[in-house]
Amino acid sequence: MPNDFYGLPLHPLIVHATVVIIPLAVLTVILGAVWPRFRAWAGPLPVGLSLVGLVLVPLSTSTGETLEKHVERSALLEKHTQIAEGLLPWMIALFVLSAVGYALHWRSTRGHSVTRAVTVAVSVLAIVAAVGASVQVARIGHSGAKAAWDDTDMSSSARP
Repeated sequence: MPNDFYGLPLHPLIVHATVVIIPLAVLTVILGAVWPRFRAWAGPLPVGLSLVGLVLVPLSTSTGETLEKHVERSALLEKHTQIAEGLLPWMIALFVLSAVGYALHWRSTRGHSVTRAVTVAVSVLAIVAAVGASVQVARIGHSGAKAAWDDTDMSSSARP
């Protein structure tokens, strides 16, 4: 994978897309799980956003690994890369559960029988996956910011 795009490191560019899309996916999945009117309005939007977020995760990881070869190794960088590896399972779960939730909704709107217990179970699991993905994205972002900025004058001057 290339390391830059017109001289800019590719990793921060991809990561910024990731940290916008995943929270949007999380928000739409949660709203769809708890609010039937939103679920009807949104249609496949939560599934689509979850899929884009899922695709962005390995792209973020790959560009991060490429960038890692060009920066100084540190404990903070190691921690960041370790935490980052934990996002993919959450995003797989979020995508699968959003797709199952949409399929259940689609079937129910076409007159097919869908048990309430299955719908509730999928909704609860989708919310768990959404919260897990959100927490993981926040942890990754925090550790990445620390790894990038901890040794700069800006980070030390901002401390009280």
